[in-house]
Amino acid sequence: MSVSFDGLPSLRETIDRFELRAKKALGQNFLLDLNLTAKIARAAGDLTHTTVLEIGPGPGGLTRALLAAGAQRVVAIERDERCLPALQEIAAIYPGRLDIHMGDALKTDMRSFVGDGLVKIVANLPYNIGTELLLRWLTLAEWPPYYASMTLMFQREVGERIVARPSSDHYGRLGVLAGWRTDARLVFDVPPQAFTPPPKVTSSVVHLTPKPEPLPADIRKLERVTEAAFGQRRKMLRQSLKSLGGEALLVRADIDPTRRAETLSIAEFVRLAQLV
Repeated sequence: MSVSFDGLPSLRETIDRFELRAKKALGQNFLLDLNLTAKIARAAGDLTHTTVLEIGPGPGGLTRALLAAGAQRVVAIERDERCLPALQEIAAIYPGRLDIHMGDALKTDMRSFVGDGLVKIVANLPYNIGTELLLRWLTLAEWPPYYASMTLMFQREVGERIVARPSSDHYGRLGVLAGWRTDARLVFDVPPQAFTPPPKVTSSVVHLTPKPEPLPADIRKLERVTEAAFGQRRKMLRQSLKSLGGEALLVRADIDPTRRAETLSIAEFVRLAQLV
């Protein structure tokens, strides 16, 4: 058995020993390259004196990197009970610094686990719930939020949608909400062969920092406007926003009714939400 930098077996050996075959139904793709997990941890910035919230740790590759990078505490939420023994091994190496919670992240009050103080969210998110989790973090009623930053891995296409700007092919509802409340940037790509099993697409790590004072808007109204506008993105706004006031609403917002959703700036979407 080979031993890695932290005295634990390699991730591949851990997966074999505990028979942790990735489940497609759980959106699992295990990242085995410890150099890459360390790179993700570095992308999150200084982790000392920090509580890190990790979703879907699996066999714990990123978990190990976060702890090795100096995270004061890692709160890991994992749905797959098969991963528990591997995570408990890590907890034994880093006593008092890893809290493991079994459960579905979409049904968990994550805020209650992290307590007060500096919190960073760092995760190789399961593909099947990544976008939904991000939307929930972006639309929290409390702002500034409880987290200082988010460093998250998505499919490359989703990452491009998060950081997209107006008039680009990837610009849509996700880009508006992310750009409204955060400064988001793509950090680096991760090739399929870094995972087991290899996904069919390239992945990207995205870093998001909350804006302390985003433009004022009602979250639900902004969601309604973006959903309607991009739900019929090839149509003129006077048609796609018909249910919200259509041309009259656009005239009040000083926006040409013949424009299409992908041409609007975030400030213009906010203005529409304010007038709905």
